Amino acid sequence: MFEAPYLLFLGDAPDGLAAKMAQGIYDWRPEAVAGQFRMEGCKADMGVKDMTIKEAAEAGIKTVVVGVVNRGGIIGESWISVLGEALEAGMDVACGLHNLLRDEPALVAAAEKGGSKLHDVRVPSVKYPIASGKKRTGKRCLAVGTDCSVGKMYTALAIDREMKKQGLKSTFRATGQTGILIEGNGVPLDAVVADFMAGSIEWLTPDNDADHWDIIEGQGSLFHASYSGVTMALVHGGQPDALILCHEPTRETMRGLPDYALPSLEQLRDTALTLAQWVNPDCKVAGISVNTQHMSEEEALAYLKDVEEKMGIPAVDPFRQGAGRLVEALQCL
Repeated sequence: MFEAPYLLFLGDAPDGLAAKMAQGIYDWRPEAVAGQFRMEGCKADMGVKDMTIKEAAEAGIKTVVVGVVNRGGIIGESWISVLGEALEAGMDVACGLHNLLRDEPALVAAAEKGGSKLHDVRVPSVKYPIASGKKRTGKRCLAVGTDCSVGKMYTALAIDREMKKQGLKSTFRATGQTGILIEGNGVPLDAVVADFMAGSIEWLTPDNDADHWDIIEGQGSLFHASYSGVTMALVHGGQPDALILCHEPTRETMRGLPDYALPSLEQLRDTALTLAQWVNPDCKVAGISVNTQHMSEEEALAYLKDVEEKMGIPAVDPFRQGAGRLVEALQCL
């Protein structure tokens, strides 16, 4: 969809999590990333070469990817001049925010002047159906989380990569802007009209071979007051055969909701499974994915062991340890 190499635009991201779109692209498509652009006050860093727009153009950068994910998905006013400079220099700009590039007159004019393109990732390109609830052939796995930004996409990508490594039939099904940029296709679920959200996931995961797995990227959380709607659409539209519970244990409150504590893994299991079994009575919880990036190796191993003993299913950090045990659990269902 977008020409590489990429320059990751980190803008004025206040922390690393605010640049999770850039981080995801770099972690899963590092060969496509040539550098990053950071504005004054930016607290995120992908660990790649910092470039000015002029340096990026001279280095042959094809696409500037807006890698910042802020609350509400807004293009910052201070970003316009930088993105405009890139467009005038002949580089395309890709953005997955709700605030569309094509709705910014200055950017449209800059693109026309530079002969470059504006790529709005969060624009549905298909007329999705209303969900039918009919059972489809093939197998489906959905990552569900105790909160937003706990590693649901990384979990799905890691499982898909491991399945392909083992020669199994698997497809990563992207449902958010970062996943779409990594995979090259998918459904921008949170931009789909509410009545068609579940139907869009049915469309994304059609009938398939009996031994084929669709690994569905999770979104939001059933417990998040702001974003539970997209999760519900994934559960009912995906009709998963298996759920992978995702959790970030060092967090005390939900992302963006300081008055809400995270639910327990037991609460997530019981709630998500009840809802999933309404559309697929055979659905099971196969394993637990724990994001241990803020824990030492010793702390992580101790925590995972404790969770596994309490929950009775495999608990791993698939990005840190690999997704082999999760794939094994799925194959045993």
